[in-house]
Amino acid sequence: MSRTPANSTPTPASAPVDDPRPWWRFKMMWLVVGGPLVVVAASFATLTLALKNPDPVIQTAEHVSADQAANAPAIQGRNHAATGGVK
Repeated sequence: MSRTPANSTPTPASAPVDDPRPWWRFKMMWLVVGGPLVVVAASFATLTLALKNPDPVIQTAEHVSADQAANAPAIQGRNHAATGGVK
């Protein structure tokens, strides 16, 4: 039975391999960096669409009456429960 000494050097198969390629040549790097870059680009596209085509504000009778009630004088607004509402 042959035994290998405890302080033997690692075999070439188990030694780490230094790849001389630059960082942008690794496909995994593009998966890690590319995903967030696509999300940032899509957010700028969405912002551009939102700023160029804003949704119109629709004024209904309920909104107009609520605005008038909010602009009522302080005494009327404070005592509207006792007086039956703001008129």
